[in-house]
Amino acid sequence: MKILIIGAGQVGYFLCERLSLEGHEVTLLDRNQEHLSRAQDRLNVLGILGNGASAETLEQAGIKQTDIFIAVTDLDEVNILACLLAREYNVTTRVARVKSIEYSSRGAVLSKEKLGIDLLINPDDAVADEIVKIACRSGAFDVAEFVEGQIQFIGYRINETSPLCDLTLRELGEIRGMYRFVVTAIGRGGRTIIPRGDDTIQAGDSIFILAHKQDLPAIQYMLKLEDEKKKRRPRAFILGGGHIGLHIAADLEKMSFDVRLIDRDEARCEKLSAKLSKTMVIHAEGTDVRTLIDEGVDGADIFVAVTDNDETNILCSLLAKQQGARRILTLVNKPELLSLAPSLGIDACVSPRLAAAGTILKYVRRGEVISLAAIEGSNAEVMEIQVKPDSGCIGTPLKSLNFPHGAIIGAIVHKESYEVPTGESRMVEGDRVVIFALPEALPKIERFFE
Repeated sequence: MKILIIGAGQVGYFLCERLSLEGHEVTLLDRNQEHLSRAQDRLNVLGILGNGASAETLEQAGIKQTDIFIAVTDLDEVNILACLLAREYNVTTRVARVKSIEYSSRGAVLSKEKLGIDLLINPDDAVADEIVKIACRSGAFDVAEFVEGQIQFIGYRINETSPLCDLTLRELGEIRGMYRFVVTAIGRGGRTIIPRGDDTIQAGDSIFILAHKQDLPAIQYMLKLEDEKKKRRPRAFILGGGHIGLHIAADLEKMSFDVRLIDRDEARCEKLSAKLSKTMVIHAEGTDVRTLIDEGVDGADIFVAVTDNDETNILCSLLAKQQGARRILTLVNKPELLSLAPSLGIDACVSPRLAAAGTILKYVRRGEVISLAAIEGSNAEVMEIQVKPDSGCIGTPLKSLNFPHGAIIGAIVHKESYEVPTGESRMVEGDRVVIFALPEALPKIERFFE
């Protein structure tokens, strides 16, 4: 497919990287020559210098032959106008990133329907939703949901005391009758491994599992992860009262968390107090250790840092960890800082670019892909695919299918039941299949289910 991306920032670059690796014909348009040169030097993309809201520039970039148009500049107005122009050129799929609540809230004067845009994605809302999911899963550093939340994709870090440490996948399979899940991948030393029977889970690994939500309590017990919802209400500290912090606080309130929201701006604190009914809003600096201790950070189940500054988020997270906060979730925009998380003791670093890009990517897939999550640092993806009536995989045992190398089926959901797949499992029309795939397998997966 021919894909035109407007905006060479973090989200635009990430999308170019993913889509060019899959063999799509990608054109990147931006007003900054330095950003364009960086992308062209590292990726297989065509760079065009110019204004994405200019019809003349869009024609130069090949808008008339474009199948998918994605506008992800830092300016909402440019993204909206660019998509309006793409509509006039009859581009089939149009996607825009917006940060203003005026475009994306319910009852907005300019909704996506009125604008003729297929997807309006707000990265702040996407990343806030992801942080809330992780906060509610004890010990997890990554969480994604599929099949209306029935199937959960969860990342756990393995240390020396983990019950899974030094087990082979074959040994783990022997106890899987009690704990129904699939280890779909192991992250080790910057590599992502699709594990086989002889592979061993080692201390320092990150493992990614797929399981049904009703099996999660047993899995948590097996991993010896304490239930954060003990007899008392779980306590959450949130640093940063911007849109993301407000969104997280409001969601955690509904889940009966004891929430404390910290912000350095007094006027903003007053506004937050008016919007939140149960959250304690604290006017303080995130580095004010004495105030944090006085407010009980040493007993915090979750500390979430979501200011606009990566360095502030990381530093304050480390201070909270030092004072006794049990789990630390940190917002990090810069890709180069994300890999620091495990070595610093931060439980999870969440990236707005991934939250936005994962939502956008599924619009590039063919129609049978229902939902998708991107995995930071590996270019891997987890996707949910519906089996079509004419699919060649129907009725054949999985062991007899030539399933693409570099991918693994983690769950099959039938109309009334689900299963952790074995070699004898068979797919039928209408099944929803959740798959973990490395980048080289993604195009093959789409063809496999055609």
